[in-house]
Amino acid sequence: MVRDSHIAIGASAKLSSFAALMSLYESNFIRLNWLIQEPQKFIGEQQSSVPGDCTLHLRLLERTRHTSTLHMTYMFEESGQWIADPDMTIRIYHDARLAEAMACSRVHRHEILRQFDTGCNQEVNRRRVRNSMLNKWLEYCADNGHSFVAIGSRAGLNGAPS
Repeated sequence: MVRDSHIAIGASAKLSSFAALMSLYESNFIRLNWLIQEPQKFIGEQQSSVPGDCTLHLRLLERTRHTSTLHMTYMFEESGQWIADPDMTIRIYHDARLAEAMACSRVHRHEILRQFDTGCNQEVNRRRVRNSMLNKWLEYCADNGHSFVAIGSRAGLNGAPS
């Protein structure tokens, strides 16, 4: 398994710098590959169910020659309605080996997720916060055993239909 702990951020790079943000995108790419071994081949929509965690939903939104855009979420039933939370749109830059959280739900069901939705005024800081959330969530999902089939199968984890 490729580790993201080997990603070096230069001594002169500040936490809020563009260079640090790109290192975070690189870490996101590595962690996403823990869940999907070949994300450039992922198609359709799948679910991953593991004991002790919510069902993780992953859906391909768009694919271009060098990118894939995915939607990743848990679904919760509340008052007879299904709510996606966290509700992340992720763009993978296959040639650059980067993954960026493009969007995240503005309204989170859980208090701890609301803490990630800060009112930063600077774009780099907003992206850092959103991508830090994705980074931790990807690690959590991998640690809990979530995984997805990359090649064209519409089957989810352990062959369960999505």
